[in-house]
Amino acid sequence: MAAPTLLAISHGTSSPVGATAVATLVDAVAARLEDEVPVRAGFVDVQEPDVPTCLDGLRGRTVIVPLLLSAGFHVHVDLRREIDDAVGSGADVALAGALGPDGRLVDLLARRLAGAGLATGDVVVLAAAGSSDARAVADCERTGALLAERTGHPVSVGFIANATPRVPDVVARARTEHPGARVVIASYLLAPGYFQTLAERAGADVTTGPLLLADAEAPRELVDIVIERYRVTV
Repeated sequence: MAAPTLLAISHGTSSPVGATAVATLVDAVAARLEDEVPVRAGFVDVQEPDVPTCLDGLRGRTVIVPLLLSAGFHVHVDLRREIDDAVGSGADVALAGALGPDGRLVDLLARRLAGAGLATGDVVVLAAAGSSDARAVADCERTGALLAERTGHPVSVGFIANATPRVPDVVARARTEHPGARVVIASYLLAPGYFQTLAERAGADVTTGPLLLADAEAPRELVDIVIERYRVTV
């Protein structure tokens, strides 16, 4: 029996650099699963093909793996609705979990911080995209707590949109609460783009790059998580 198709669904971006970075992850997953699992890609917003178009072009069972760091509105509402519609039309589609929270993402965040020169006495702000869904906000708070445990540094969580507190406010508060300390933003964003630019303009002394970079291979941790989400759902 043929393996179910892994349909990797990312948010979508108008940034060519961001789109290239996300493509590196999908390509790495496809390379790892070569000759074993068909891998396709689509988007929940901004870019095409959208989820219904992707599903219309597939036959057999499909497992959608959201390339999203937290399970918010896009997972619980958008993808759920599109999958229910497809199943109602006779398709065999299942939804895997979001990428986070996950200890491997924390490892990757810690590595980005180390590469940015995180030093004793620094204060960390985890900059997440944000969501109107409280479950996604809780996922980010959990990641911040895990990052504090992993690094031994104080970590506060801020959001770029759709949730509070906002990243610039958290940076300002960190400066007040830790006078003289350097403030380092850990970007909890999947890829470069507009939100990464906003994180870099939020007033910290240093801002790490996102988890995916357009000019580098996809981190092994992310590839492992995507494949694990698929296998658990299968």
